[in-house]
Amino acid sequence: MRKRIAEVKRVGVVVVLVLVVALLVAACAPVSTTVKKKTVEIVDIAPLTGPIAHSEQIVLQAAQDYIRYFNEEGVIPEVTVELTWIDTGRQLSNAISAYRRSIERGVFLILTDSTAPISTFTPWCEKDEVVLFALYPGKIAVYPPGWAYCPVSTFGETAASVIDYLMANWEEERPPRLAFMGPDQEFGIEPAEQGTRYAEGIGIEVLPMEFIPFVTLDATPQLLRLTERGVDFVYINGLVVAVGPILRDAERLGLLNDVRFGGCEYSGGDALINMTGSACEGYLFPRAFPWYDDTEVPGIALILNNQIKYHDEVIREPEYTGAWVITAIACEAIRRAMEDVGYENLNGRAVKAALDNMKDFDVYGLGMVSYGTEDRRGCSKAAAYQIKDGKIIRASEWGETPVLVP
Repeated sequence: MRKRIAEVKRVGVVVVLVLVVALLVAACAPVSTTVKKKTVEIVDIAPLTGPIAHSEQIVLQAAQDYIRYFNEEGVIPEVTVELTWIDTGRQLSNAISAYRRSIERGVFLILTDSTAPISTFTPWCEKDEVVLFALYPGKIAVYPPGWAYCPVSTFGETAASVIDYLMANWEEERPPRLAFMGPDQEFGIEPAEQGTRYAEGIGIEVLPMEFIPFVTLDATPQLLRLTERGVDFVYINGLVVAVGPILRDAERLGLLNDVRFGGCEYSGGDALINMTGSACEGYLFPRAFPWYDDTEVPGIALILNNQIKYHDEVIREPEYTGAWVITAIACEAIRRAMEDVGYENLNGRAVKAALDNMKDFDVYGLGMVSYGTEDRRGCSKAAAYQIKDGKIIRASEWGETPVLVP
């Protein structure tokens, strides 16, 4: 019995010693200096799958690339900007669900360039105090001025640079006949309405609009109707998935010698040249920012260098520069808002105030961006660009876009 008691005592002493040592080690350990990571989240709500995935994936990559560069440069010390994305499959119900889920998580910065989500989100943003970076510059995003901000003037307003070029180079005594083509939805109709008012105002005859699917397989009926009406110039409000097949159909029908073609800013790029070859010769489209061959522009050089650094390849499409610029605007607004209210008080209202007071923000030489309480356009300049001998060149001088939306 005594032996058993002695063994129990020895075990107890060992346990006590172990506990004492553990407490001493814990007391001597360095105090944890871990600080909660400071992040600001932007959510990209976009149709990354489906018929226009090619364009949307370029937008996402550009936004990711700029934010990566912004964070690497340490522009906002101790704060990381994060980009998350939600694929909608081009279904409005999915976009609405994505918006609601983001708001519930406390997100107050959203990026999108689809017309239906922009139209749907815009009325909600004021109530939810959410800043919407609308890459598609539609009327709903600029008027009435609210919580949505665009990188450039509306597509109808930038089309004026191509319309001006057409009129300046017209040599016949009669006025040129212009026709718009586009899908039977906001993306196609709204720029055509604005462009029609502007074109008729400078003496151009505008023919009835021809509607096409968002992804065009055959535009033969539309093209034949336009040629019967004596069209001289066709302006297409569509992406490459629409413009490419239309140009190929025009080539097959033998129309390229008599009819010139052009389209919105997102329609012209290397993808169109690769898809259509010589059929896109002379194609005109507006640009709010310099093309990729203008490597003397710091922003172009930065874009190209970072693409090589991050991906070992270069994307030369209009969507990339547009998304890169709107993301740069978003990050600059976050930086300015934090200077005003600090990280702990950062919210949508603070970012909106920073945007409303943004004047002549130089986006790496690509363009000067300004907003105000009544202005949501960002960069208000544009020039006509042209595809010539397989290259994209500037065809007109840079000029201020007309205001076609209040």
